Parts: sequence; C-alpha cells; structure tokens
Amino acid sequence: MVENSLCIALDGSDRQWIMTTAAALASRVGWLKIGLEAFVAHGPRLVAEVAELGPRVFLDLKLHDIPATVEKAAANCAGCGAAMFTVHAGGGRRMLEAAVAGARSGAANDPPKVIAVTVLTSLDRHALQELGVEHSPEDLVLTWAALARNAGTSGVVASAREAAALRAACGDGFLIVTPGIRPGGAVADDQRRVVTPAAALAAGADVLVVGRPVTQATDPVAAAQRILEEMSAVV
Repeated sequence: MVENSLCIALDGSDRQWIMTTAAALASRVGWLKIGLEAFVAHGPRLVAEVAELGPRVFLDLKLHDIPATVEKAAANCAGCGAAMFTVHAGGGRRMLEAAVAGARSGAANDPPKVIAVTVLTSLDRHALQELGVEHSPEDLVLTWAALARNAGTSGVVASAREAAALRAACGDGFLIVTPGIRPGGAVADDQRRVVTPAAALAAGADVLVVGRPVTQATDPVAAAQRILEEMSAVV
C-alpha cells in the first residue's frame, strides 16, 4: 500500500496544530514525522501521543555527538515510542554503532529503525564547498551510506536524486528515506535537491517525507490524497 511509503512532517511548535493535523492525516498515511522544532517544544510525550493515533512516528532529531551520549539518547528515542529516528552519518562509525546499540537497549522487543542522515537536501555542491567539503553531494551520500550500512543502521536519509545509485550500491532491504519531496507545481522552499513523489518512488525510495505542500495546504487531507494518487500511478 502506498500509504505506508508516505510520511507527513509535522514541523511546527503549536501543539494544538500538531495534534489536529496528525489526527486528520492519521488514517491516510503510514508515517508522521516529529522533528527538532516540535520535539524541543513538547518533548517525548508528544511522540507517544502522536503514535497513539495509529501511524508510526519518525523522530527526526539527527543525533550527532560522542558515541556514549548518542547511545543513551537513542535508547530514549526508542523508549518514547518512535518507530524510526535519525542520526548524522557524519558522526562516524563508532557513533552509528552506538546509536544502533541504544535503539536495541531502549526497546529490546521491537527496536526502532536507525536511519543515518547523509547530506541534507538543503545543501548543494556550493554549500558543501563553503564547508570545506570538495566531494559532490552524490559522492558524499554514497560514501556515508556505505559507512552507515556497515555500522548496522537500517537505512539512510538522502535526496531521491541519489536513490537509484544508493539502491544499486546498498541493495534491497536498506531503507531509503527521501525528504525534499515536492508534487508537481509546488515551490521548492528552502530545499535545493527536490524531486516529485513519482520520481522518488521510481528511483527506489522507500519512504517519502512531505511537509509544507501538505501541512500548509488549505485542505491537508486532500493534498495528501493527491500525492498518494501520484504515488499509486508509479506503483
């Protein structure tokens, strides 16, 4: 079912808006994402409350710290009900392995998936050069994805523009989560490496993360339904 591949990002600080939007979309999508803004405002309880609505919760905190700290934070992510959470691949192998260990200790019976963020979809080659990174986004994504896979993570976050190369390099079963999804005619906002839902699925992405094109629409449910229809045409 294509619903299982659609994740709506509940990016905001207003608790009532988050819960109202989550409730409206809960029966339509497989995933709801809680990001840094919402989590800092409302904490772990928000994760549990959204999870109680039915969809799995993707907790997008992008953990990046020393291995011991990340392991404990990962255990807490697991304990609050997240079904999937993010860490930065740039933290290195030991940190990634610590995140996987923390996820298992925090929810031994059903640990969440640990997903490594490769290159943010808001970064292009020029932005990487400003950071002193001479690799292209595509090359860096593949390098960090291989590191993440070898460290035991369940998958990566990457632009769908890299999805086909990732699938070829990492094989089936390694999750590819793609933000920066914009349906036809939508504005890119602050994303630089964007693709349509159909193109993302065709390239091999598993979970498509969509935010403002749905949550800021006049009718979020109808907007989500249009995206699902576009996805269904590919599947």
